[in-house]
Amino acid sequence: MNNEVELQKRSNFRKVIDGKETDLFRLVNNVGTTIELTNYGARVVSIWTTDKKGNFDDIVLGCSSIDEYIEIKERYFGATIGRYGNRIENAVFNIDGIEYNLHKNNGDNNLHGGKTGFNDVVWDTKQINSNKIEFKYFSKHLEEGFPGNMNVKVNYFLSENNELKIEYFAETDMKTHINLTHHSFFNLQGVSNNNSINNHLLYINSDNYTPVRADMIPNGAIEEVKGSPFDFRKPTKIGERIDTDNEQLKFGNGYDHNFILNSKSVDELSAKLVDPVSGRFIEVFTNEPGLQFYSGNFLNEKTMGKKRVYYKKRSALCLETQHFPNSPNQRNFPNTILEPNEKYYSICIYKFGVDN
Repeated sequence: MNNEVELQKRSNFRKVIDGKETDLFRLVNNVGTTIELTNYGARVVSIWTTDKKGNFDDIVLGCSSIDEYIEIKERYFGATIGRYGNRIENAVFNIDGIEYNLHKNNGDNNLHGGKTGFNDVVWDTKQINSNKIEFKYFSKHLEEGFPGNMNVKVNYFLSENNELKIEYFAETDMKTHINLTHHSFFNLQGVSNNNSINNHLLYINSDNYTPVRADMIPNGAIEEVKGSPFDFRKPTKIGERIDTDNEQLKFGNGYDHNFILNSKSVDELSAKLVDPVSGRFIEVFTNEPGLQFYSGNFLNEKTMGKKRVYYKKRSALCLETQHFPNSPNQRNFPNTILEPNEKYYSICIYKFGVDN
C-alpha cells in the first residue's frame, strides 16, 4: 500500500548551468495530486495521482537529479519541446526566399528543436502559488538556426478538478516557425513498476493520420485510420495491433505517428488513456490540430530513472499535442509560421481521474 507521495530530494535539483540556477518546484491540489517540476527544460519530474484504491503512484518517467537529466540519452522526459516539436526534413526550411539551416540531430533531420532545444536550457521561474508556476525563456535570433528573437512563456496549472493545464505563449521579432509541445512519458500503473503499457486502453478522436517514410518524415499523404492498426476511435489495447505486419509500424518500431484530431477546440475530448488495473485515466484536451502518439519503442533498459529503475521498451507512452511534423516543408499541412505582430498560444490539458 502506498498512501503517501514520495517527494524528490530538492538538493539534487540545485545546480548552476551556464550561470543560471536550477531548482525543484511543486504543485499540489486539495485531493493530494502532486506534480514536481524543474526549470531545467521547464519539465515535469513526477506526477503523483491515486488509483481506484486510493493509493498514490508516480505516473511519469523521469530522473532523481539534474545531473541525471543532463547525462541520460533520453533527453526529453517531461520536457517542454521547442522551438519546433517533432521532425523537420533535412533540417532546413525557407521563409520568404531565405534558407535557414538547423542542426541535424536525427539522421539528416532536425528533431525537437535541435542539439540544444528548450528541453536543455534553464528557464526563469516564478511560482505563482501552490497550484501554478510560470517558466520564461528568451530564445535568441538563429538559436539552433531558427530566425527571430523569441520570448516564450509556459504556464503549468494544477486545478482542483485534477487537470494539469499547460499553456504556451510566444512572440517573435521576425517571421519564424514554432511548434511547442510537452513530452511526458506516462504509465498509469506507476513507473516504478516498469510494466508494459500494452494493456493500457487508448482512444484517439481521429479519423486520419499522417503516414511517414522510413526516416519518420511524413510522406505528405493523409490516410484514414479505418481498417488499420491506427484506428483508436474506440478504446483499444495499445498492444493489440502494435506488432502487426504493417510497414508504418515497422518504420516506427511501433507507434510514433501524428494523428489528425477531429476535436476543434479545447472543450472537445482529443484522447483518453485508461489503465484497467489501477483504474487511472488521463483525458487529453487541446487547441492543436494534431497528436503524436509514441509508444516508448526505443526505451531499452539503458536509461536509469527514479528509484534506480532502468526503463524497459514500451514501459511508457507519450501523447504530444502539436502541429504536424515537417509542416515548414509541407504546404498541405497546417501553417506553423508566427509573424512579428502575432501572439502564439497553445494549450494542452491532461485531466487525471479514476474509473472504479
